[in-house]
Amino acid sequence: MGVLNVTPDSFSDGGRYTDVDAAVQHGVDLFRQGAHVIDIGGESTRPGAQRVDAKTETDRVVPVIERLFAEGVPVSIDTTRAAVAEAALAAGAVVINDVSGGLADPDMAAVAAAARCPWVLMHWRGHSRDMQRLAEYTDVVAEVRDELRARADEAVAAGVDPGMIVLDPGLGFAKRAEHNWALSAHLDVLIDLGFPLLFGSSRKTYLGHLLAGPDGTPRPVGGREAATLATSVLAVASGAWGVRVHEVGATVDALAVWRATGSPRFRGTRDARDDRQERR
Repeated sequence: MGVLNVTPDSFSDGGRYTDVDAAVQHGVDLFRQGAHVIDIGGESTRPGAQRVDAKTETDRVVPVIERLFAEGVPVSIDTTRAAVAEAALAAGAVVINDVSGGLADPDMAAVAAAARCPWVLMHWRGHSRDMQRLAEYTDVVAEVRDELRARADEAVAAGVDPGMIVLDPGLGFAKRAEHNWALSAHLDVLIDLGFPLLFGSSRKTYLGHLLAGPDGTPRPVGGREAATLATSVLAVASGAWGVRVHEVGATVDALAVWRATGSPRFRGTRDARDDRQERR
């Protein structure tokens, strides 16, 4: 999943793609580099971000989605609002990526159920302005698992096809660095819920803190790509269904290298014993 923020204030690329032509070109480029879907967001969800109104969000995303749809590029709409999701789907989007897991707008489940499209339910505890004070856990892995299970159960009860549900641990959303690392180390616990898992570490603050300089200054956003690649490949190796990244080409290359090591998950009907026997 390639990230395309058509916002002036997103933490990584805010302001770069507010022009429709620039946004469409970037979306096409990400698709050509190997992204399976381009995730378009019209409202920043970085910590502390202030909300925009639904009309502003819709006006930002719909023209870009319409043109990418015309180019044959599959699009996901990154929104917590049912009205925005509905407009995006009408414009050609094929996935709803809801960072609130359906909690921000009670009408989102009905939109997802009617559209019968994939709906990404991310773990979430509150909007950007409040979320960091909500990062309190006794056992973050167990609590995120249980809260995601509840979100999936409620979606199914609302009529959403279970086969259309994707879960996301929500790294950085109401989570401190230690929470992100614990979840990354135990993705199997979340995968055991039985739904595909989307993993999104791309350029996030906790990677900057991990790579801080000798004086403690966090690594700037532009210097976090290697860490993004490493965490993304490790997530796929742990069973993640997809990764959400800003730098698609490098991620595709890194995953190609990982596949070349002969992971059993990519061998189809063959396994390592077959290859060892052939080499003998």
